[in-house]
Amino acid sequence: MATVTEIAPDLFRICTYLPGLNMQFNQFLVRDVQPLLYHTGMKAMFSAVRDAIATVIDPAALRWIAFSHFEADECGALNEFLALAPTAQPLCSFVGAMVSVNDFAIRPARGLQDGETVATGARRLRFVATPHLPHCWEAGHLFEETQRILLCSDLFHQDGDVEPLIDSPHGLLARAKDTLLRYQTGPFANYLPFTSNTEANLAKLAATKPALIAPMHGSSFKGDGERALRELAKLLRQVIPDKNPA
Repeated sequence: MATVTEIAPDLFRICTYLPGLNMQFNQFLVRDVQPLLYHTGMKAMFSAVRDAIATVIDPAALRWIAFSHFEADECGALNEFLALAPTAQPLCSFVGAMVSVNDFAIRPARGLQDGETVATGARRLRFVATPHLPHCWEAGHLFEETQRILLCSDLFHQDGDVEPLIDSPHGLLARAKDTLLRYQTGPFANYLPFTSNTEANLAKLAATKPALIAPMHGSSFKGDGERALRELAKLLRQVIPDKNPA
């Protein structure tokens, strides 16, 4: 079952922990005039996520189904949500819409260019393009400008069944480092690439000065998001071999 936690006013973290993977999968629901869901989870998680949303709003009222990049835990249940919510539309990068989503989805996506914004009512979300961060050509992130919330996909990935929200940057980064080190070998090696653009993209995200960072895997972080992102850049350079310099 998924748990639901309001981690900021009208922002709900929907969390499903899979013990076999020792990993949380988080979706984020923005309650507004035009409700937005960030991440859908995999198809197998659809019923649990739908039922969790129903504790906050009618899932059929969803207007936007948003995600960073084309991957099962990001948008595997996209079509199930589109079928459930008749006015819903995928929301992703322009590249993502062109190369994957418009072929996969039952309704065409709204593809966003870098810096483009979407108003959902009281909130405005800005798309920040970050190709290959966390991974995939089409990757990007949504920054909610009103409360300065960064919906950050796989960044700050923390394994384990952890608390919904922390305020310790050291705890956040220590967990992220442990996870990165585990992902340097074995079947999930090269989970996050380190390229010549990685630090520039993290600096671009840091410049938004988020007050809340909301990762897909692990606790959300309330505090100095700019500092946390700059420290993450240092951590990635330290931990990940520079095998992809271009």
